[in-house]
Amino acid sequence: MLIKSVTALIGQTPLLEIDPKVHGLKNINLYAKLEHLNPFGSLKDRPACEILAQEFDDIEASGQTVIESSSGNMAKAMQVLCSMRGIPFRVVTNRFPVPEVKQILQVLGAQISEFPAMSSCPDPNDPNNPIAYIEREMNGNPGKYFHTSQFTNEKNMQAHQFGTGYEIIRDLGVIDYFITGLGTTGSSRGAGEYLKSVNAKLQVIGVVAPRGQVIPGIRNADELFEVGLFKKDVYSRIVEASINESIDGMLVLARQLGVLAGPTSGASYIAALKHLRTTDKGLKRKRNAVFIVCDRLEWYLSYLQKHRPELFGYTTRKNTPRNLPEDVCAQAPQVNVEQALTLLSANSHCLVVDLRGSLAFKSGHIEGAINMPSDVLEDLCEMGVPFSKKHHVLFVCPQGEDSRRFAAFLTQHGITSASLSGGFIAWRDAGMPIYRPMLNK
Repeated sequence: MLIKSVTALIGQTPLLEIDPKVHGLKNINLYAKLEHLNPFGSLKDRPACEILAQEFDDIEASGQTVIESSSGNMAKAMQVLCSMRGIPFRVVTNRFPVPEVKQILQVLGAQISEFPAMSSCPDPNDPNNPIAYIEREMNGNPGKYFHTSQFTNEKNMQAHQFGTGYEIIRDLGVIDYFITGLGTTGSSRGAGEYLKSVNAKLQVIGVVAPRGQVIPGIRNADELFEVGLFKKDVYSRIVEASINESIDGMLVLARQLGVLAGPTSGASYIAALKHLRTTDKGLKRKRNAVFIVCDRLEWYLSYLQKHRPELFGYTTRKNTPRNLPEDVCAQAPQVNVEQALTLLSANSHCLVVDLRGSLAFKSGHIEGAINMPSDVLEDLCEMGVPFSKKHHVLFVCPQGEDSRRFAAFLTQHGITSASLSGGFIAWRDAGMPIYRPMLNK
């Protein structure tokens, strides 16, 4: 096949029928839409091209810099497209979940603005979110930037509506279930809208990570809020897939099916099985389900080394909260809400560590608490115990489960610590005081 531009390879990705011996479903045909075969390696190739293609001439003529908030695939796709036209590209992010993304952007010549204190998702109530930062930059430098605005740009959805969705119907016909990760939600809303135009009873299943966990490319349960393209009523169900489940699913795709996909694709595969197995036995006719394989495995080697070191022949670290056995976590010191109040009022050295995501923390927390999301604290603990023995540390997570790991870990290292039983939900439901910085600015 002779082509004149690599952009001609964007789209027209194949559907792979998953062997029933692998997925185990009796009445549902399961297919994978192989978006990782796009030329820049992900489903974001489609919207990046859709957003920029008609704008490049004007951007080039005006000497503008393309600017976007991204920490992953959209940044890579836009950087490649801009590089091909000699147009500068600037990416704004709070951090890169995997260093490979930053390294690729550096090789390609991106201007990188990385602010660790910034929110991870656009939040209209937070002046320190990436979209607000970009708007301030544009207001301070009129005419300098072209903001592609992937979280609100309708072309993000249209690329999947008339590309991904159309191709699925063309190749397969009517489908009954569509499963994909929730990031900007351009793919789930765009393709889902087209698929529903053919089958109004289609179920769109969104996939997220559990609270406090980071799976690159998708939101976690703390970040589900109505902003940008995300609209909750689009989805029949939102399913959680943990880091471990996502890596397990990724290994199935790679080892049993030859699909070299990243952990987000593994999450979508696992979520598909979680949802479909509940309805499979009761079906009286065959149904079709499609999930998205969104990007490639190679981007995530450092992520896999971190969470599955044994895959690389490394000895799994025993001295880390990640690997504490459940029976050890169950023995962690715990306090109820009343005991926590007593502790906070009686102990000036009590340090409250909130393990939730930054958005949930800023929406409301125990006054005086510091925010250290679980994945960040896990990294710190691998380098040593990050707290002083003079402190009494109280860990708070959504429901009091994740906090037990850290309380158990610190207790093993001689730090006085405890987990808030029932978590922040128990604190809130007991009517305890909550500091809400979004309302106290």
